[in-house]
Amino acid sequence: MMFATHIQGLALSELAEEYGTPLYLYDGDRLRDQYRGLRDRLHPAIRIFYSLKANPNLAITQSLLELGAGLELSSMAELATAQRAGATGDSLLFLGPGKSRDEIAAVLKTGARLIAESLPELDLIDEEARHQGVTAEVLLRVNPAFELKGGGLTMGGKPRQFGIDEETLLALDPAALRYGNLRVRGVQAYMGTRILDESAIVQNTRGIFDLAIRLSVKLGFELATVDVGGGLGVAYHSKERDLDVATLTDGLNPVIDEFHTAHPDTRLVMELGRFLAAPAGVYVTRVRYTKESRGDRFAICDGGTNHHMAAVGIGSPFRRNFPMYRVGSTAGDETAAWNVTGPLCTPNDTLAKAVDLPAGLTAGDLIGVTRSGAYGPTASPVLFLSHGYPAEVLVRDGRAHLVRRRDTVDDLLDRQSGLT
Repeated sequence: MMFATHIQGLALSELAEEYGTPLYLYDGDRLRDQYRGLRDRLHPAIRIFYSLKANPNLAITQSLLELGAGLELSSMAELATAQRAGATGDSLLFLGPGKSRDEIAAVLKTGARLIAESLPELDLIDEEARHQGVTAEVLLRVNPAFELKGGGLTMGGKPRQFGIDEETLLALDPAALRYGNLRVRGVQAYMGTRILDESAIVQNTRGIFDLAIRLSVKLGFELATVDVGGGLGVAYHSKERDLDVATLTDGLNPVIDEFHTAHPDTRLVMELGRFLAAPAGVYVTRVRYTKESRGDRFAICDGGTNHHMAAVGIGSPFRRNFPMYRVGSTAGDETAAWNVTGPLCTPNDTLAKAVDLPAGLTAGDLIGVTRSGAYGPTASPVLFLSHGYPAEVLVRDGRAHLVRRRDTVDDLLDRQSGLT
């Protein structure tokens, strides 16, 4: 993996001086190239939707929307972000296992598609649609009976809070899905995340298409939309490799084409979050102190797992280091094993263990953690020790844009009320 000292000609060291550390830097060119690299080879019948849970920053969302992506949402704030970014109803999907009545009501007013994850949720959607005097068009999220191999976190074939079990749906009488103000219009399934095996993605997609057809025939609803999920991964660790997009699409496109030929009016959707956003981001933190403790070297930095909890290995059975480097290092630098830690009062605040960094690492040096564009601060305990949210900067067309300012002490305290 290449370790950048510049983004679109702008030095990381100068950006760190201007915006302070710790911060997240996003490369707009890399974001665009990651999207287009897949979009240009993927079958045109399937549309890519960006999952905001990976990185809900408004500027990132706008950038992908401009490229042609739809948006997949899971909260009221994500819905508001999508609307502020300029998305319209048919470009939005809303899912999540614990939707509130208020969320359902807000989504129905936009014309977006709801993805229902339980039978009681269908009842609530129908009730709210009747209250608004509209007809809700809903996809069923299905928990398939089959399990996908090759994902970092699999979601099929096991008891899950997500979706309705395949066998439960197949046992229903078709009349059970006939509502006064709700129409089932398709199927969504999400089999896993961090998938780095091209054949597993092809197998996954074929299985979901087959499942969608069986359910629509058995229960008598129209397949207006089939959402095959996504879960495409990126390589973080030395023993992993990125997906080969050519190999992936060579296997996937015939499967899509076969289904599309038989169902030409069905809208096809693939959800991607990490795959699109992760390669575009680098987390930059500054070394405050270096020390040695019982033979181990420690670089104690101004940011840590409070901003980058993913580096701890959440969602992975083993702890492995994210790719990281000292900004400005050269290939000839002598290296040593360093533990890179943050400012928190817990031993869990460790970004990397025994990672190779220059032996001469010292206070003031910048450390870049690559592949950090997804599941960064929004998947981290940013309020631990009240450090707050880091700054986020997007470099686009050779210019740096502060797309989120860092939290101040006043930001954190102004939301609180003392005893009176």
